[in-house]
Amino acid sequence: MSAMDQDTGMFKVQQTIGSVLCCKCGVPMPPNAANMCVNCLRSEVDITEGLQKSIQIFYCPECGCYLQPPKTWIKAQWESKELLTFCIKRLKNLNKVKLKNAEFVWTEPHSKRIKVKLTVQAEVLNGAVLEQSYPVEYTVRDNLCESCSRFQANPDQWVASVQLRQHVSHRRTFFYLEQLILRHDAASRAIRIQQVDQGIDFFFGNKSHANSFIEFLRKVVPIEYRQDQQLVSHDVKSSLYNYKYTYSVKICPICREDLICLPSKVASGLGNLGPLVVCTKVSDNITILDPRTLRCAFLDARQYFRSGFRSALTSRQLVKYFVFDVEAPVGEATVGGQKYALSYVQIARESDIGKMFYVQTHLGHILKSGDQALGYDIYSANVNDDEMEKYRLSVKNGLPEAILIKKCYDEQRERKKGKPRAFTTKKLPMEMDESRGARVDPEKMENEYEEFLRDLEENPELRFNISLYKNKDYQESETASMTDGEGAPTVPIEELLAELELSEEEEEGDDEEDMDE
Repeated sequence: MSAMDQDTGMFKVQQTIGSVLCCKCGVPMPPNAANMCVNCLRSEVDITEGLQKSIQIFYCPECGCYLQPPKTWIKAQWESKELLTFCIKRLKNLNKVKLKNAEFVWTEPHSKRIKVKLTVQAEVLNGAVLEQSYPVEYTVRDNLCESCSRFQANPDQWVASVQLRQHVSHRRTFFYLEQLILRHDAASRAIRIQQVDQGIDFFFGNKSHANSFIEFLRKVVPIEYRQDQQLVSHDVKSSLYNYKYTYSVKICPICREDLICLPSKVASGLGNLGPLVVCTKVSDNITILDPRTLRCAFLDARQYFRSGFRSALTSRQLVKYFVFDVEAPVGEATVGGQKYALSYVQIARESDIGKMFYVQTHLGHILKSGDQALGYDIYSANVNDDEMEKYRLSVKNGLPEAILIKKCYDEQRERKKGKPRAFTTKKLPMEMDESRGARVDPEKMENEYEEFLRDLEENPELRFNISLYKNKDYQESETASMTDGEGAPTVPIEELLAELELSEEEEEGDDEEDMDE
């Protein structure tokens, strides 16, 4: 009796559920519309009768796709949610019952069998609802999809190719773009990837896959492209034409840390910015910063290719400077999440300590006396740029002797030389193209990749959109996880992903546990 009933003095009768005897076996049971227990009801009625218990599906071992009739291929991992949905959709007459649950039953991956346990409900005698579980076995047959079959017959039998190029002296842009492609799985439809001089070639078995890849490129880098097509065959009777499509994609040659002298027309269109500016970021827009005023501007692909200016000096021409004195900042600004402080510094080139320069810099927030910095030596540089010469003649006080770009950590990195990094990256399965006579220098590639890894360590914004993985050979106690003023910047352990790799012994152990269960 509840407390409220006791207060009111009322007596409440407790309800009980009666039981009846099964009309078949006489076992006591809760009453139902059929007056039969569950076991007798199942012996009388089978709600799974007429439902498919076995079915054959086709799997492409090359690309890992399953055939959804008539011609659609669906990519799904083993025992994934996508594969379970695919298996259920392949069953016929499942609309006669109500599906309550579906789950995989463990099978050996090499057995070419997939088992799914389904739980269904249906109304039976006199409106009684019966729930029953039953297994469905899928026999997996290997069958190459159309694109893989074409590629196996002739690897050069592609339908569309994307020729990605950037006319610069380094491959740092492609290293970063490679990580973006891997992060978003943008090249999963490519049947072949080939590394060539100044670029990468992607080959696709379908024109729509190439178009999707170009749309991805437009969202991450400033590009312009041109499409060409070549007639391969023509059926006169059915008027069918087969073409090969080629997309020539050009990435803008402006890279991060480049020094640019803007044309007068472009500078006036940006509110008389610069014209000496530094490129601080390249995404779908180009971010440029005036290091002497901290004003910034953004250029999209259409705006850049309409003017088509080039870099006056690139990162290949950076010179090391020693910092002797740094004055207090006179101004601060934040551009794209990056903080800058305008200060006056006293510097000297490493090759000529006796010659001092007093210049402005936008790195006042990170530089201090005794540091080293990398910058452009405009005082003695031989710049082959018409806009730079026009600007040199137009200003009264002349050009600045130097423009600092970033802080240098060579001394700190020298102490860690030979030690593994805390992170590692993945790479695309690319082939080397040596047919055109332009062989890639392995030493140059290694040095440029090392510079790319250093950029990732120094710039948190650069590694925000890519995936970095933990290095197995790295010992956490060797170095600190963040910059501490004495050491070089590193990637924090919290930003790294653990790459899942199961050894054969672990897999066998898991198999034995599943069998015991």
